[in-house]
Amino acid sequence: MHDFFSTARPTTLARDAMIATSHPLATAAGLEILAAGGHAVDAALAAVSVQSVVDPLMTGIGGDCFAIYAPKGGAPVALNGSGRAPAAASVAALKELGLEGEIPQTSPHSITVPGAVSAWCRLHGDHGRLPLARVFARAISYAEEGFPVTPRVAQDWAANAALIGADPHAAAVFLPEGTPPAVGQRMRHPLLGARLREIAEKGTAGFYEGETAAAMVAHLRSLGGLHTEEDFAEGAAAAEYVEPISASYRGHEVFECPPNGQGLAALLILRILEGFDLGPDVPLADRIHLHAEATKLAYHHRDALLGDPAGCPGLTEKLLSEEVVATLRARIDPARAGTPALWDEPEHRDTIYLCVVDAEGNALSFINSIFHGFGSTRLDPATGVLFHSRGASFRLIEGHPNAIGPRKRPMHTIIPGMLRGPEGVMPFGVMGGHYQAAGHAAFLSGVIDLGLELQPAMDAPRHFAFGGVLELEPTVPQAVRDELAARGHEIRVAAAPIGGSQAILAEAGAGLLRGGSDPRKDGSALGF
Repeated sequence: MHDFFSTARPTTLARDAMIATSHPLATAAGLEILAAGGHAVDAALAAVSVQSVVDPLMTGIGGDCFAIYAPKGGAPVALNGSGRAPAAASVAALKELGLEGEIPQTSPHSITVPGAVSAWCRLHGDHGRLPLARVFARAISYAEEGFPVTPRVAQDWAANAALIGADPHAAAVFLPEGTPPAVGQRMRHPLLGARLREIAEKGTAGFYEGETAAAMVAHLRSLGGLHTEEDFAEGAAAAEYVEPISASYRGHEVFECPPNGQGLAALLILRILEGFDLGPDVPLADRIHLHAEATKLAYHHRDALLGDPAGCPGLTEKLLSEEVVATLRARIDPARAGTPALWDEPEHRDTIYLCVVDAEGNALSFINSIFHGFGSTRLDPATGVLFHSRGASFRLIEGHPNAIGPRKRPMHTIIPGMLRGPEGVMPFGVMGGHYQAAGHAAFLSGVIDLGLELQPAMDAPRHFAFGGVLELEPTVPQAVRDELAARGHEIRVAAAPIGGSQAILAEAGAGLLRGGSDPRKDGSALGF
């Protein structure tokens, strides 16, 4: 029973259709499309186009996209909408240009050809019912006539103000008075509205060809980029359907996108954890410790072995095999924090998520990202397109699976998820950069192991073991922090909320939808 004296919201319930996003205007736009008879894809595109305007530091048309679509009663299918590096990009080429170690966030070489628009148009062409002009109407209105800045967006905007201020073109749009906007301040981005109109009219040609593409390429090359108009023309067909990967977790099947996304890491964490008791009677310190140790093992393998799918054939089957999972599971000491090691392979040296279930029962798990806050911070003044920074994930190490190369896709942190089990079908996802795979496992463990409703599972205190540190939200009790430190974890209390999440459970045969949206963001789940 929900505690109505608490400040927490209950799980949202609806009968026919539902959408959950991290921004209220995006949720409202998607719900409006569902009420007009739109498909789940129409609603998702309405919502993501709005968020591209009203939450510009998290997502946009200059980013990438992944999705898992489960038609009513059908098998899930994944869509990889991530872009590729320019044909001229290589480890040698970038080293000749003076780059060593990592590709900086603000470098033009962190910008692969954006794949989001390709994915949007592919999904709409295959499933959309309403014209794109109708689907983008709210987003275009907010871009051209203005929108109020919400509290969490304002906080994140201010945190990234110095970075975005370093690019004069981005600063002119996002810091028009030299300072980040206050909560409730009205902001506009009319050039982005013009791009959405162009995409609605011309489809992928409105972004990857003609004057718009030529302008983007010219700007990127002025920054030292290797991009060409041919690279962008190729990008129009970047989105491709792929077979989702999956693993069983306590009688539930969990679907993720295959590499180059990090969904494999989420499945590996779950497979490792399945060998431990994580039920309601297990102390919180034990639960966090086991999650942390499984996360460290999975991410160690992710960073060493995952990249463009052409560079890591057979990796999914090998890492999820009983042999490897048992080996990794045995490395976890329930009493001590350990150092992760690869099983037996040679070692190589900010986002929005939303989900929709439409009136016909079609479910869509959808994620769109520009990676860092404000992506690369590079904005083309002629088109208004803010470019992502996903290419910063590439390695400058010859022979590494994630080494940059001509037309290669980098490793991605963004991962939509889909759960299918006795209760029904549930599109779900967790935002938060590298946290996402760990977040998938923690959220599902809350729902499956603890039997929590969706909203309480999202509200629960979060933790993330990454980079040698176990980060804990302040809501983790001090006694638990002390216990984890005694086991050898280096503890850091999170200065900002860890991630965000949305989920919708379509209950099998019940005519009931249950939805949740993370309180760490501004959004909501709504249905009818």
